[in-house]
Amino acid sequence: MTAPAFALSPGGIPLATGRDVRLASRNGSLTGSTAGFAPGYVQANLAILPERLANDFLRFCQRNPKPCPLIGVSEPGDPSIPSIGLDLDIRTDVPAYTVFKDGELIAEPTDLRDHWRDDLVTFAIGCSLSFEEALLQADVPLRHVEKGVKVPMFRTSIACNPAGVFAGPMVVSMRPMTPAQAIRAVQITSRYPAVHGAPVHIGLPEAIGIKDLSKPDYGDAVEILDGEIPVFWACGVTPQSVIAAARIEFALAHAPGAMLATDLKNFELATG
Repeated sequence: MTAPAFALSPGGIPLATGRDVRLASRNGSLTGSTAGFAPGYVQANLAILPERLANDFLRFCQRNPKPCPLIGVSEPGDPSIPSIGLDLDIRTDVPAYTVFKDGELIAEPTDLRDHWRDDLVTFAIGCSLSFEEALLQADVPLRHVEKGVKVPMFRTSIACNPAGVFAGPMVVSMRPMTPAQAIRAVQITSRYPAVHGAPVHIGLPEAIGIKDLSKPDYGDAVEILDGEIPVFWACGVTPQSVIAAARIEFALAHAPGAMLATDLKNFELATG
């Protein structure tokens, strides 16, 4: 099973590059998930915070590189991050966003122009879509892709290393695999530390505080067949969970599945 050559926007326009996806988001023709678009290009999770908290969050990411692999950081108040994309505007170039106040979700706009502030710093964090593409190219099947649902994600008992106001448990994503597929997945994803890298746990979900694999905290449940084991990767939902738990007065992020498509290529992130 391999990734598609490209996918079409709802208006029938091919979205083959990261810039194509950003422009479609900017003009409103793309409002949902970015999965399947711009194959080969890195997509990023977003965390957007007031400058006074930026150093704490930067240290949190540095201390927890598995769930929070940074690929870009903006200057305060600057909606661009030239190192990951030209003609990029954080305020408009993602299909959907979330707005948090005191840790509570208060809005899900399709652009951030009405919410933008001059003190905001944007953190772009690596996304599992990059290593999933590598797995599919190696014929390692992914059930959530086959079923057309979101990957199941779970809060765990694995504590992140705290920094300032940011602390909390790691969130993981789960993909069922045979033992042979799991070994191959470890080999492949180990080459992508900038997008979560190798799994953090294999099998025995109760050992990391997960009681019921049929009831994910985020995403959709998927079936685990006879002869398969659950394989867990650190997940980019972790920073959003930690930001919400800190109950800071104001924060922005991407909506689930609606990522920032960059100009970086997945192969550029591979090591070895």
